[in-house]
Amino acid sequence: MRRFLRFWLPPLVWMGLIFFFSSRPHLPSAPQPWLDILLKKSAHALGYGVLSWLYLRALREKARHPQATSLTLALLYALSDEYHQTFVPGRNGTLWDVGVDGIGVGVAMLLARWLQRRREPGAR
Repeated sequence: MRRFLRFWLPPLVWMGLIFFFSSRPHLPSAPQPWLDILLKKSAHALGYGVLSWLYLRALREKARHPQATSLTLALLYALSDEYHQTFVPGRNGTLWDVGVDGIGVGVAMLLARWLQRRREPGAR
């Protein structure tokens, strides 16, 4: 139970936070449309990058391919969240947002791999 709480509670809480924000009919907007899009898409990428990193942290010792599994789980959650948004008044789910989420996930997994290689013996 302690292992579950330590490793799986953080991604579950993060998923709940994503669900909460995607359940809101109206999110605050920036005064300029281009800034609003930039901030919201950056939040998408960052949010799913963090989620994939939390999955990786939970899976690192148990999964055969933790990075691929983390990437897959994060993208599946992104798809399910966009579908969920189709039921929220004032919101819509788009594959474009899943793509932005995927960019965040990909960057997080590349960063995790880079950090892992730096920690390996013989790395500079």
